[in-house]
Amino acid sequence: MGSEKLVEKGTLIEFRVQGERRLAVTDRPEGKKNWIAIDERGQSHSLRPQRIEYQVEGERYEPSDIPTFLQEVEPYLDPSSLEVAWELLVEEGEGVTAPDLAQLLFSDKSPPPCYAAHRLLADDKIYFKKKADLYEPRSVAQVAEIQHQIEVEEQRTREKEAFFTRVKQALAKEGVEWENSDRVRLESLEKFALNPEHNHRLAQEILAALARSQTPQAALELLVDLGRWSPNENLFLRRSSYPLYFPQKVLDVAQRYLRSPLPDSNTNRLDLTHLKVYTIDDESTKEIDDGLSVEYLPDGEGVRLWIHIADPTRLVSLGDELDLEARRRSTSLYLPTGMISMFPSELATGPMSLIQGQICPALSFGVILDEQGGVSDYCIHASLIKPTYRLTYEDVDEMLQLGVKAEPEIEHLANSARLRQSWRSTQGSIEIRMPEASIKVKNEDEIEIVILDDSRSRQLVAEMMILTGEVAGRYAQEHNIPLPFRGQPQPELPPEEELLLLPAGPVRACALRRCMPRSEMGINPIRHAGLGLDIYTQVTSPIRRYTDLLAHFQLKAHLRGDPLPFSREELQEIVYSVTASAQEATLVERQTNRYWGLEYLRRNPEEVWQVLVLRWLREDDNIGLILLEELGLELPHKFNRPVALGDRLEVQVSSADPRQDIIRFREFLSSSPEATAM
Repeated sequence: MGSEKLVEKGTLIEFRVQGERRLAVTDRPEGKKNWIAIDERGQSHSLRPQRIEYQVEGERYEPSDIPTFLQEVEPYLDPSSLEVAWELLVEEGEGVTAPDLAQLLFSDKSPPPCYAAHRLLADDKIYFKKKADLYEPRSVAQVAEIQHQIEVEEQRTREKEAFFTRVKQALAKEGVEWENSDRVRLESLEKFALNPEHNHRLAQEILAALARSQTPQAALELLVDLGRWSPNENLFLRRSSYPLYFPQKVLDVAQRYLRSPLPDSNTNRLDLTHLKVYTIDDESTKEIDDGLSVEYLPDGEGVRLWIHIADPTRLVSLGDELDLEARRRSTSLYLPTGMISMFPSELATGPMSLIQGQICPALSFGVILDEQGGVSDYCIHASLIKPTYRLTYEDVDEMLQLGVKAEPEIEHLANSARLRQSWRSTQGSIEIRMPEASIKVKNEDEIEIVILDDSRSRQLVAEMMILTGEVAGRYAQEHNIPLPFRGQPQPELPPEEELLLLPAGPVRACALRRCMPRSEMGINPIRHAGLGLDIYTQVTSPIRRYTDLLAHFQLKAHLRGDPLPFSREELQEIVYSVTASAQEATLVERQTNRYWGLEYLRRNPEEVWQVLVLRWLREDDNIGLILLEELGLELPHKFNRPVALGDRLEVQVSSADPRQDIIRFREFLSSSPEATAM
């Protein structure tokens, strides 16, 4: 603007210094084009004509006049007056200069109102846009859009300020009600803590504003400090795709089914309510999905074993919200901190379960064994049962030990299980028995680790479930019903003489375990080498495994004489998807158990642990796998002296970081500990 007009000594001009508007009075030329200007502070500025943004016309000034001039300008600087001018000019769409606007708004074209008009136009971002030396009014639509954007931005600013107010309250341990507008910021912190490899600019801005380091660990610590996460938050679960909560629409369907169950598609259920039914589970188990009976056949024809499986398909309609959510979850999740059910808990632990004393729909498998333990005859029925006893494994072990005469069925079931195990052994089953730990956490304050005994009661239940899987598979094969069959390829085991060189027990079992291929699932029958069965499917946990639920849908439809709900192709597609989800869930369970195992060790640094050298990880580096026998935990360790597989040592935790999956032990040699690490 200034470059096109003649500049003379004593001209009041506007320019900018580091973005700040400044007024000065021209004093003298410098070179061919530049001017030396003096501001009100007496500072000199060498200015190119292009830097002059506005020059006041009509009068000559001294630098000392600038404060007075600005005082005269101040009354005219009302931004709201621009809206008035815009409304007058927008229809014609003609551009204006600063003097034009001064005349329009103030009826005065003297220097102060003209400069005020320039200031208003130059600062305006809503009503006018500059084009050459003119300011053209924006259209009505453009102004409306800009005003909307400004309102949105102001709202964001208010939300941001309110968020940090709530953050400070939460950090001060004051009660805080988080708003919906906080969700994006809180989720950005969560995502930064969970997946630091991605871009997390918003989270880093929040941390910077709170004077915290901009790291994933700092994000995690802030979430803990805010009370959003616990100090031992399950990051494995949060990183997975497993849903933490049920959508409201799923809960609504569950409530509707609780109030008004679907009509039973199996109208001719076999009434087995006269049978004594035992359910056997851990005390903490709430989803009761199997029960056992013994039916003594007339005329001394022996006995029929009954395995009754809960019938959740009675309350699920294929393709409804419950079914699709269960398919998405694929399995119930069993974590040290508690179970996350595949179905809403009110259904899973209520009408879906086999509850003592109540008449329950079931899918019942009746089996007669031959003298060797093979299946002589079997039948499958949609049934009604009435569970008689809710027993724990400890209850059954005690009954077997005492030989309770009033319940001969328990002894018969145990003997049948032993016979089945022996028969499977003749079929090539591979028994691998390693210590199995159960880790329970109560309120994050108390960690309990218990070794699960390989007791007769657990063997009893396991064998009955395997038997049921064989019978269901045989039925499906005989009737050409596609099911999710499970198998395991034949492993290449070490030669017998090589195995005998290893110490018996966990070391030898560990060597065998390493040779076992992963189990496989498909819609075609396949031999299960580990179980010693030519055909096998899982049907005994339909409340907590979706593939078992699929098998129930198929079997029950065939028993009714209805068309199968799934073709081979449809079933294959679902099985493929569900298997991937189930593998992810299994990984979360394994990682979570390991975390709490390490946390338990971290909290007990003074404890001395007996360990067994299980196998080598890198023998050349003296790194192996040790088994903490009291806890059933297998962990890596770098030995500081020569050891052999099967050796027993005493170790103490020297450091542990569960978050980083790091554990270090020091070995005890005679009376003095020597530090080693891994």
